[in-house]
Amino acid sequence: MRIGIVCPYSWDVPGGVQFHIRDLAEHLIRLGHEVSVLAPADDDTPLPPYVVSAGRAVPVSYNGSVARLSFGFLSAARVRRWLHDGTFDVVHIHEPTSPSLGLLTCWAAQGPIVATFHTSNPRSRAMLAAYPILQPALEKISARIAVSEYARRTLVEHLGGDAVVIPNGVDVDFFAGAEPKAEWQGETLGFIGRIDEPRKGLPVLMKALPRILTERPGARLLVAGRGDEEEAVASLPAGMRSRVEFLGMVSDEDKARLLRSVDVYVAPNTGGESFGIILVEALSAGAPVLAADLDAFAQVLDQGAAGELFANEDADALADAAIRLLGDGARRAELSARGSAHVRRFDWSTVGADILAVYETVTDGAAAVDTDEKVGGLRARLGL
Repeated sequence: MRIGIVCPYSWDVPGGVQFHIRDLAEHLIRLGHEVSVLAPADDDTPLPPYVVSAGRAVPVSYNGSVARLSFGFLSAARVRRWLHDGTFDVVHIHEPTSPSLGLLTCWAAQGPIVATFHTSNPRSRAMLAAYPILQPALEKISARIAVSEYARRTLVEHLGGDAVVIPNGVDVDFFAGAEPKAEWQGETLGFIGRIDEPRKGLPVLMKALPRILTERPGARLLVAGRGDEEEAVASLPAGMRSRVEFLGMVSDEDKARLLRSVDVYVAPNTGGESFGIILVEALSAGAPVLAADLDAFAQVLDQGAAGELFANEDADALADAAIRLLGDGARRAELSARGSAHVRRFDWSTVGADILAVYETVTDGAAAVDTDEKVGGLRARLGL
């Protein structure tokens, strides 16, 4: 099958959507399908052979964050050229309502279109206001996927229609088989995310940290991600700042090793999350997970059975839970075992098959319509 996938966000600044698209593309390629991904990217960005650049992106405030998107006449021309050259059996657009390549592709594409909705924002006035503009494009979509029940709810409430829920995928064995790193082990908490994006929750963790470090004198925090490291620890007592180690951006391999090494992975995100792929990666690595009780996180963690939850933005609750987990090896082992079993449902072997089933449904439907139209035309010519 010839499959075209549209990424709305810049390939230069990795995030959950980009990782999902990359892993989906590589999974489909391993199965023998021909895949091309269209994504914004700077001219000097190294790209995998299956990614086609749609040109540079610009920063835009979107869904409580700053996303790098691509829109305009040049982008539209590149979309049309990519569609023409690809002659795809199916086009899979991610975030078709974002002001980026997805919406441009919806307008330009012919044939079967599958759309995945990642956003969970139940108070989106912008989406409601934009509906008259979005509607003609959305009507061309053959099938809709939502990455979680909360993303599906946003779609239903704001845009109408419905979607099948298929979660983000992860290569469970890649994380499970990673080798722990000795220097990252030993009463460690882990955090991975953009340091200076408030909704990722690092300020909440920093507020909780003095109590954690006081109660657990041997504990430390490992932080992986981009941002201002000095500003991140500015609220900590000076004597505790050395117990926070910043690793910067890490490779996929080191991310897996980090998650295999920490005693507790902490996800203090404050909102705007429709799924939580980092939780799935942590569970895959066997890390005991402590996460804010966002609806999407609770769903990934099986309502607290596969990981512990604390009250969102409550630094005291986070500190209480972290102190308890660091001191209870049996509980950590229990969470690790439960999480490792639960996470198998998110493996690409399952998620990829579900997505392929959607592709096959819409392409079979399009073929049937095309056959009916040809038969109808022939009958008309024959005067039947």
